[in-house]
Amino acid sequence: MNIENATEWADIVVIGAGLSGIGAAKYLTDDFPDKKVLLLEGRGSVGGTWDLFRYPGIRSDDSVHTYGYEFKPWLHKEAIAGGDLIRDYMVDTVSEFGLDKILRLRHRVTAADWSSEEALWTLQVTATDEAGNETLKAVRAKFVFSGTGYYRYDRGFEPRFEGRNDFQGDILHPQHWPENYDHSGKRVVIIGSGATAVTMLPAMLTGAGAAAHVTMLQRTPSYVASMPRVDKIAQWFMKIFGVKLGYSATRLKNIWRDHFLVSVLVHFPSFGRRLLRSMTAKELPAGFDVDTHFAPPYNPWEQRLCATPDGDFFEAIRKGNADVVTDQIERFTPEGILLKSGRTLEADVIVTATGLVMQVLGGIQPTVDGTPVKVSDSVLYRGALISGVPNWAMMLGFTKATWTLRIRNVTRLVAAVIREMDRKGYDTALPVAPEGMPTTDLFDLSAGYMQRAKDELPRQGTGLPWQMHTTFVKDNRLFKGRLLHDDIHFSQRSVEAPHLVSVEAAS
Repeated sequence: MNIENATEWADIVVIGAGLSGIGAAKYLTDDFPDKKVLLLEGRGSVGGTWDLFRYPGIRSDDSVHTYGYEFKPWLHKEAIAGGDLIRDYMVDTVSEFGLDKILRLRHRVTAADWSSEEALWTLQVTATDEAGNETLKAVRAKFVFSGTGYYRYDRGFEPRFEGRNDFQGDILHPQHWPENYDHSGKRVVIIGSGATAVTMLPAMLTGAGAAAHVTMLQRTPSYVASMPRVDKIAQWFMKIFGVKLGYSATRLKNIWRDHFLVSVLVHFPSFGRRLLRSMTAKELPAGFDVDTHFAPPYNPWEQRLCATPDGDFFEAIRKGNADVVTDQIERFTPEGILLKSGRTLEADVIVTATGLVMQVLGGIQPTVDGTPVKVSDSVLYRGALISGVPNWAMMLGFTKATWTLRIRNVTRLVAAVIREMDRKGYDTALPVAPEGMPTTDLFDLSAGYMQRAKDELPRQGTGLPWQMHTTFVKDNRLFKGRLLHDDIHFSQRSVEAPHLVSVEAAS
């Protein structure tokens, strides 16, 4: 690896060019046209999740009218859209708003150290050219925004399966799907019951390369609900009001529709269970064992609801070339999977759609004056600023609403912090959680990947300003009025000692 002596400087560095990073870069360049903003992406192309995942049928499970950016209308007919369309949308966003000028592809941030003496972050960056040659660079920044998502890109979660090496077919994880893999005519077993499995099952039975049969093998059921692939109301809005106003109206409609549905299901779980069971039963063949395969042991929205566009998942089951098996795995065999019940599922391909491995800050462990930051010991100010870590924001979205709806509010908070520093001549903004403040878990889902990472995630407080909500409507209220409180300590570097000033004292 080459080591480059030159150092690049920036006022703001955004890490990650997925949905969060691209959105943040757009807002922050608008907010601060005179500041130098850099957008660093470790991969060779933008898109984040939508560039990484290439398994059959990869698509959104939210309406892209809401999942997309408020500043760039979603123009495709499909509201539930394929990964290629979403990826193209992000590429177009980068080009349309000039973000390609600040984008650095194949620039992977491996370390970040804050110097209080200089009031600067030094990012260690591994830059890789198109030939694969690596160069170690340094980027120094006054403020860092982490848009790195919430899971590891290099590996997904795979439980240990007894006899795995005995299986004579292919074992694939959706996160590392082989390019141009041919599953035509094969018997496929997908292990898992989440959004990925629900997406893959009908997709692997579609087109000339269709599988012979697909079985979704689940330990416990999930709630699955049909959703229109095309939002006819959105199409009508855009036709009547024009693209810009029609898109805004669609977003508003979706925000309140989703908030209403989530609120009803959460506050009236018994009704929610009955409603979802009734909807599911109508989609399945007569006599189908709905209670075994589609009646989860948890209440609606204790885990995410799986969407199936136009009921394609249920349609595949009705046609008879797909089924759902609810059982536990005893072991893999040369021919397939032996279940605890004694039944054997024969397979040519086993897909382990068993989940993600959560990771905060893209695996970067910041250090402050040489001391490593243990993120799990920190508390998040408004779900974005990390206690004890100066001049750094992270993007976290919602568990019960579209992730990207939160980007603008988080960047508004970042902009407020930077403007306060510019206005008063400070160069450091340090969130400091009150001593003895009660804290609670950051996320409220019982999903396996969140429970496995519980001890590695930061926490939140039980009230403002150290709190976030899991739906946009409720969380948005937390961003009304004054964004900065005296728990953010501003300071101006001094050789002798830092001069800490609270927001209220500085006002």
